[in-house]
Amino acid sequence: MILTWLYVPGDRPAVVAKALLAGADAVIVDLEDAVSASRKEYARRATAELLGDRHPVPVHVRVNALDSPWGGADLTALGGLRGLAGLRLPKIGAPEQVAATADRAPGVALHALLESAIGVERAYEIARAHPALRGLSLGEADLRADLGVTAESGLDWPRSRVIVAARAAGLAPPAQSVFPDIRNLEALATSCARGRSLGFLGRAAIHPRQLPVIERAYLPGPAEVSAAEEIMAAARRTPGAVALPDGRFVDPAMLAGAERVVALSRRDAPVLS
Repeated sequence: MILTWLYVPGDRPAVVAKALLAGADAVIVDLEDAVSASRKEYARRATAELLGDRHPVPVHVRVNALDSPWGGADLTALGGLRGLAGLRLPKIGAPEQVAATADRAPGVALHALLESAIGVERAYEIARAHPALRGLSLGEADLRADLGVTAESGLDWPRSRVIVAARAAGLAPPAQSVFPDIRNLEALATSCARGRSLGFLGRAAIHPRQLPVIERAYLPGPAEVSAAEEIMAAARRTPGAVALPDGRFVDPAMLAGAERVVALSRRDAPVLS
């Protein structure tokens, strides 16, 4: 199970090498926003060289948008490399963009980033665009600018929308977008707790110091695990609806939630059925 994703600029190979050992569950090499236009080709070459071999953690690449001057070349250079775990596609606003990418990079797992109002509106269509699509998430910096959002609460609806769309399409729960203030770890923890309450699973980071905060926030604590195990034990003892000592009834929905908590505590794949 991937809870932490660490972004790293593709034009800084030494930093990428350190990121692979920083403790993230997966690393995202960024060829898009983190790389200036003058260094796009160098970043692509360096990333292709890196992905000639597999690494201890999965390595995904955020390529440039297909309608940019660099997106097509990114797909040509990276598709089929043995160290590539997946491609993250920025600024997706239509299912056709996903299908076109899947045609150009066959056999590669794809992940769509929704960064505009139209992308959020079409989230479910995009989520079902192609079997190669394995996940959705928001690009919140661009989305804030597109919507004119000034308060954190202004993103609650788009966040819920992408979570529901992913679930409806049978995809894994989305990871939260990056938290830009790498020094304010307390605010990061608060934001992660809010994200988990909405239904996100894990988060992208832009600095290694954020990784343990994200992991702690998304892993259930001992009391939560104990309560979930109590529910599961009660269900095993007595099939059907059963009352717990505190008066709560264990029904199928409550049992499914308990199973998810225990699976998450073990870092197994989340139980979604």
